[in-house]
Amino acid sequence: MKFENELPYWLAFTHFLPRWGNEKINKLLVNILHTNKISLSDFYELDDSQIAGLFLLNEKEIETIRTAGKELPNLAFLVEDILSQGFEIITLNSPDYSKILKNNMKVSLSPPLLYIKGDKQMLQERSIAVVGSRDASEISFNFTDNVCLNATKEFRVVVSGFAKGVDQRALESTLKVKGRSIIVLPQGIMTFGTGIKKYYPQIVEGDVLVVSTFFPKAPWSVGLAMARNPVIYGLAENIFVAQSSNKGGTWEGVHDGLKRGRKIFVRVSQPGENIANNEFFTKGAIPVDVNGNETNLPEGITTPERKNPSLETPSLFGEE
Repeated sequence: MKFENELPYWLAFTHFLPRWGNEKINKLLVNILHTNKISLSDFYELDDSQIAGLFLLNEKEIETIRTAGKELPNLAFLVEDILSQGFEIITLNSPDYSKILKNNMKVSLSPPLLYIKGDKQMLQERSIAVVGSRDASEISFNFTDNVCLNATKEFRVVVSGFAKGVDQRALESTLKVKGRSIIVLPQGIMTFGTGIKKYYPQIVEGDVLVVSTFFPKAPWSVGLAMARNPVIYGLAENIFVAQSSNKGGTWEGVHDGLKRGRKIFVRVSQPGENIANNEFFTKGAIPVDVNGNETNLPEGITTPERKNPSLETPSLFGEE
């Protein structure tokens, strides 16, 4: 069966199994495609007793899958519309899927689908993310500029969440110095029309890649913005923090990354700054100066030993 004909089934699994979560969805996908070596369309041809026996699913779970299957005709039209508009859909088992994202989020928690517009090769290249507050200070913006310039000189892609403040500054700083950036959306890719239009020249030239993990027609929401943050961190090899308060997306994201043993570089607070950056050092963050270069810990702060997580990308669907 043609790959495009399988895509509606991928959308059904990804977006129409309520409250399953990526881990449960991905486990089933691996079981179907890798362990049992059948297509998703063939899976739907099985009867309930076969599904229960082969995949150890209960009656309620099978009912949820059948309900999702009722969306397939509409999803077939949607896939056709997505592809006709020049978007691409990358599945978790595709060689085009970001290995960095899989390594950082692990296969179990990685988004099953990536919707993209632009040069997908950027998903395979060395990358950083610069994160921080929406109401960032001028020194934080200067830090962002410096880090993005250094990344561009090192031919690294800069990952941006496209939020106001540090995120948008990182994108604009990168493009200003002829660098390349990945925009990770807090909405469906088909609802980003004005952004696609604004950055269309850079998309065509291969300098901007737009990525979404949400249902293609989903509008922006606070919930999606929070759910997008792990993908920003996941797509980046290294994370640089310009400015954080002691709550909100940056605060939560950095703490989560440190718990996972991620290497996170945090700008040392300057005298008089009312920010929470220095609090990250007690959890293992690496102090850097305004140029993004490693520096000494602020006086009186000690840091624990860093974890050394494996950099090996987990195998999936028989990948080597």
